[in-house]
Amino acid sequence: MPPVDPFATQSRGLTSPATEHFAIVPTDGAELPTRPRVLRVLTSGDLTVRDDKDVVITYSVSAGETLQFSAVGIEATGTTATVVGWL
Repeated sequence: MPPVDPFATQSRGLTSPATEHFAIVPTDGAELPTRPRVLRVLTSGDLTVRDDKDVVITYSVSAGETLQFSAVGIEATGTTATVVGWL
């Protein structure tokens, strides 16, 4: 089942605020139950992100960063950072 994208029919403006957050548990090969608008980094480390085309890349991130990624999945392998999703 594809992830729910509550913004699929709307233009995503960079100045529009996010209004809801949810915990993300990194899981290899799994789609997030709800696709986030952005990711907020709670603890520093490495973050392994999967996109629409199943491309997986690991980023070094710092606590307090807000990443403008609407990730399809967060992989457990390679992820040491803690992130939450914002809608």
